[in-house]
Amino acid sequence: MGELSDYIAGLDGPDRDVIERIRARAVALVPDAEEGRSYGMPALRYRGSPLLSVMSTKDHIGLYPYSPAVIDHVAGDLEGFSRSKGTIRFSADHLLPDTLVDRIVLLRRDEIDAKAK
Repeated sequence: MGELSDYIAGLDGPDRDVIERIRARAVALVPDAEEGRSYGMPALRYRGSPLLSVMSTKDHIGLYPYSPAVIDHVAGDLEGFSRSKGTIRFSADHLLPDTLVDRIVLLRRDEIDAKAK
């Protein structure tokens, strides 16, 4: 297992299922992603850069794509969700759509690929 898988294994309830689903989708979309840490959080990393973290807090689940540009790019699809320059907040009762999660993962992957060239 890895940092993110270990983190998920320590969770209970619906947040665990939501976070595992997002982790599994990200790995399916970016099979070269590896588990590690970034900014002190368990994360998926790709080509040496943070790809995505998703963590449960007392009040919400936070999705961290490590890119204000990615969040800005999908801002039009985030109505009804709280966000800041580095995180998107949601809950097990008010989920981010899978298609939106996929877009975020792929946008971040493409951003990392572009910087590597």
